[in-house]
Amino acid sequence: LVTTAAGRAYQSGLTPIFDALASLTAQVTAPSGVRVLTIGVGPTFAMKWLIPRLADFRKEEPEIDVRITTGGAAAPFGDDWSCGVQLGDGEWPGLTAEPLFAADLLPVCAPRLASQLKRPGDLKGPTLLRVAHSPDDWPSWLKAAGVARISARGPEFQFYGQALQAAVDGLGVAMGIRPYIDDDLAAGALIAPFALSVPKGMRWYLVYRGFHA
Repeated sequence: LVTTAAGRAYQSGLTPIFDALASLTAQVTAPSGVRVLTIGVGPTFAMKWLIPRLADFRKEEPEIDVRITTGGAAAPFGDDWSCGVQLGDGEWPGLTAEPLFAADLLPVCAPRLASQLKRPGDLKGPTLLRVAHSPDDWPSWLKAAGVARISARGPEFQFYGQALQAAVDGLGVAMGIRPYIDDDLAAGALIAPFALSVPKGMRWYLVYRGFHA
């Protein structure tokens, strides 16, 4: 059985609604006195940065019940959210935005492939993995590297996390974005064959509703 295009669109729209409903229900039914922290984040941010740090957070704050819900650029700030982490320009009407990280771009790949890349001109279009919602990433970096004649024509993925996993598996070179790639670089699962990094033009922010006296 294969989901139709209409079905996939319906599912993508329903997912954040069901996530919000589940989160709100959990908060309402939580035992009295339990502190709940609901964080709206995109799937890649959750997998690549937030979840790996939750164990340390629980050691520091064992009494806080942390809940992760669907967030990201396409999701509006949910009524049930305590806060969210979003990539943008810092302007979200009605919300307070605290800067967290710079969103720098640099190519990453598996160690075996990295050994074949001596200079940016060695990059080949069919091996450059793309992210559908960020079509300007590769052109921006390639232009800064002085090889704008190369164009990315490799497999396209919906999320950064999918492209980065494909890079780990040796499928090609992904455009990494910080902080998604920091842990994989430290572990050696990914290599940055070139030192050049390019600002994406946005930053990561912690966003939340302001408090009023």
